[in-house]
Amino acid sequence: MMPRNQPLAARADHPPRHGAMMRERRYYRTYGLTVASDVALPELEPMEPVAAPDILIAIGAIDMPGPSPEAATIFHFDPDRQYLAWHAVGAFLISDGCRIDIEPAPGVDDALLAFPLLGPVMALLLHRRGLLVLHASAIAVTGRGTIFMGDKGAGKSTTASALIRAGHDLLTDDVVALDLTDPDEPMIVPGFPQIKLAADAAAAIPLGQAEVRPQVHPAIEKMQHRLHGAFSGGKVPATRIYVLERGQRAEITPLSGIAALQAIIKFSYVTRFGRAALTGDFAAMHFRQCSGIANHVGVCRLEVPTGLDRIGEAVELIETDFAAWHLAAGDPAAGRRQR
Repeated sequence: MMPRNQPLAARADHPPRHGAMMRERRYYRTYGLTVASDVALPELEPMEPVAAPDILIAIGAIDMPGPSPEAATIFHFDPDRQYLAWHAVGAFLISDGCRIDIEPAPGVDDALLAFPLLGPVMALLLHRRGLLVLHASAIAVTGRGTIFMGDKGAGKSTTASALIRAGHDLLTDDVVALDLTDPDEPMIVPGFPQIKLAADAAAAIPLGQAEVRPQVHPAIEKMQHRLHGAFSGGKVPATRIYVLERGQRAEITPLSGIAALQAIIKFSYVTRFGRAALTGDFAAMHFRQCSGIANHVGVCRLEVPTGLDRIGEAVELIETDFAAWHLAAGDPAAGRRQR
């Protein structure tokens, strides 16, 4: 396991591997890390070049078998390397938690490469750097972090966008990284200012300062909304985790210890790949991290009323819940809605 803050040293200046195309190297910052990338990533915040980035993303040949059209995907996990390949997109090799090599499929552009790169590939890299990563969305509400987990279609991004519309700030969408350096105060690490929304949700909850990016692929229905503002760039303490379910009315129900732990494990990003991804000592560490979050962050079931016209009911309930939390913590001023 690589220390979380260990830089890549001078490897970013190494020549491209055999078979690589000469590309312009760009520099970004995301999840508190500096990134040198051969792939254009306009989703991320640009930065000036640095000599020792934390992560290098390089285009080149990968000496591993790719998936067939019939298999579609190949996933292979070792303690120091993780290999993910999609026949229609390309192959991604994560090494030592600090390098991602990419061999694109023929004709695939950077916009499509970025889709898995900033999703499951980045999530696994962050896991390997010692962060706990959830498949979720996160919003800063009155200076504290709230996380939305749930099955596909539960409304994670929709609920998050409704809170942005109500005056709160996005922390991250899809990949939520938690820094557990202080186990008594887990911190949500901000990702990048973009949220993915289906067309009906985007129409019902318009985000004023947002740029809708071109559709990545016809098979990918959600559109990417790049925010200009309404983004929290600093770490925020994690206060609430809501497990979203559809219901008749907005309602919050606290989950018991074991139910909270089961939910966190279920929606941890790495568990999407099964036991094979939990290699070596990583499985024990991952369980300890999930247990720590369950013990220190309030986990609740949040029923969200069916119908986009009622999403405001869930927003009001969340704001009320946070106000009650601040009052209990002895900080009544912080519990007021921030506009």
